Amino acid sequence: MPRRIAIIEDDAAIRANLRDAFVRHGFDVQVFGARAEAQAALGARLPELAIIDIGLGDEPEGGFELCRWLRSQAPALPILLLSARDSDIDIVSGLRLGADDYLTKNVSLAHLMARVNALFRRADLVGAATAGPEVLERGPLRLDAARFEASWRGRPVELTVTEFWMLHALARHPGHVKDRDALMREANMVVDDQTITSYVKRIRRKFEAVQPGFDAIETVYGLGYRFHERT
Repeated sequence: MPRRIAIIEDDAAIRANLRDAFVRHGFDVQVFGARAEAQAALGARLPELAIIDIGLGDEPEGGFELCRWLRSQAPALPILLLSARDSDIDIVSGLRLGADDYLTKNVSLAHLMARVNALFRRADLVGAATAGPEVLERGPLRLDAARFEASWRGRPVELTVTEFWMLHALARHPGHVKDRDALMREANMVVDDQTITSYVKRIRRKFEAVQPGFDAIETVYGLGYRFHERT
């Protein structure tokens, strides 16, 4: 069965080009030009992955709102923001709202396809985990790949697909430093240094909301990150 992708883009030419490109690569594609239209359709049937522009018609932040809504409907749904806006504020805002990846519209089609396929591979890892449940426990941290659940000292922490597998990669080997390449390889992702830094900060904030002063993820400057098994 073809993988189902939803593309939400208000520029008709870009929307058609993206649709045609993904159809040529064997995907089942739905396209929408506005947030309300997409939300009405996707509320009835969610896609397997969503590609969203930020500015949608007369809604400059419509893509952010749609991202927030989709994440509330499906915590594990891969979401990629594709926008002409390339400021740090927009990128960080998108990741904070639950997007798994953020690309600017000057990206090549080959690069875009690589990122989409990476998101699908990680989503497949979640599905494969249900066939053989794996629970990873490191001190107060518990990661249940079968149920796609994370908890700290018995309290749940909601993570996106990217956040879950990045933390899983760090927690598998406490005390070991993971550089960007190792995190990309083990979490099955393709992102730059800045994006990894944003993900780590977002993971920390979510755990700090459960336990102020959370410090189990350490930045090793110039090298990467490591997880400490706290008691």
